[in-house]
Amino acid sequence: MFVEFLYELRDRGVKVGPQEAMSIAQALRLGLHKGTLDGFYETARALCVHREQDLDAFDRAFAHHFRGVPDEAIALTEELMEWLQQPKSRRELTELEQQLLQRMDLDQVRQQMRERLAQQRQRHDRGNRWVGTAGTSPHGSGGTNLAGIKVGDAPGGRGALEVAGERHFKDLRSDVTLDTRQIEVALRRLRAFVREGAEEELDIEGTIDKTARNAGELELKLRPPRRSNLRVLLLLDVGGSMDPHADVCERLFSAARRATHFKELRTLYFHNCIYGRVYERASLMRGIDVLHLLQDCDPSWRLIVVGDALMSPWELQSAGSRWSWTEDSGAPGIAWLAHLAQHFPHSAWLNPEREISWYGTAEIIRRVFPMYRLTQDGLLEAVHHLMRGGARR
Repeated sequence: MFVEFLYELRDRGVKVGPQEAMSIAQALRLGLHKGTLDGFYETARALCVHREQDLDAFDRAFAHHFRGVPDEAIALTEELMEWLQQPKSRRELTELEQQLLQRMDLDQVRQQMRERLAQQRQRHDRGNRWVGTAGTSPHGSGGTNLAGIKVGDAPGGRGALEVAGERHFKDLRSDVTLDTRQIEVALRRLRAFVREGAEEELDIEGTIDKTARNAGELELKLRPPRRSNLRVLLLLDVGGSMDPHADVCERLFSAARRATHFKELRTLYFHNCIYGRVYERASLMRGIDVLHLLQDCDPSWRLIVVGDALMSPWELQSAGSRWSWTEDSGAPGIAWLAHLAQHFPHSAWLNPEREISWYGTAEIIRRVFPMYRLTQDGLLEAVHHLMRGGARR
């Protein structure tokens, strides 16, 4: 009954597989769905949806598969909401006009709205019949009818019998700006463990094997404990065009500092481009020579650079920083970026700007570093790349 439904979920981007199929089968065998379709909906959603942004995709798949609601109906709903955007200003009615307005009960209003939607083909404003804005019709938004169905978000007379399709939340997305918890969850995947140190942990499988080879006489086998061996170098662009993104960068910095699975984390700063030095403070004081930094950080470190990659083209070609008269590394900024990318095979650039603005200098830097947008999806992709390395993005 539900196998085809699982395939439809996968077609809509919901990550389900054999494990979810077995879990649903077991839940049905135990009767957790209580023999109803609504119960199956709640059970399947609890077992199949692992990310908040998949809730809407699950609802659409369920409505299509079990209730026959086509995707075209959702498109019609979106078209109707477009008609109701930016409502016209409404005319205030006299007391007599308000008394003359037809008043119906909720069932009558619902039936009339179904009939109007079946006939309506375009937007309407200030009318008394169609679903529109600023009118006396009992269907729409921003109108003056005291006993209708409100559609859309525009404010009205606050006397509606019902709000059509009312939802107290927006569609959940994964391409929006991150909060600290989402960053922590994503960074938790950035981990690598090795066994090192004294042999003080019991190796159960090794003990069983040794005992079996020793004719059943118990022989314990110990092994070094499993510890994190991941070191991360975080380089943050500060000042100038990065000021509007200061909040999300602070959240990233906070989440990285709170992470307990990094063996070592170093956070340094730069402005626009790296010209041979990076800094321990966001005020760009106490500079560290990049060559000395590379001596301290071997290629096993993961490099994360955060910046909008927006600057004047000559800043990539300049051998010195435009905000420091004393710095002249003898090499252009793009050469230093290429040197960092070559030294750290596991590196990624996180860009808080939308991809549509990744042109000019951002396009050049993108050829050096794999670049990802600083959103939940982008950070997860960057973490996956940092763990496996490989080709540039």
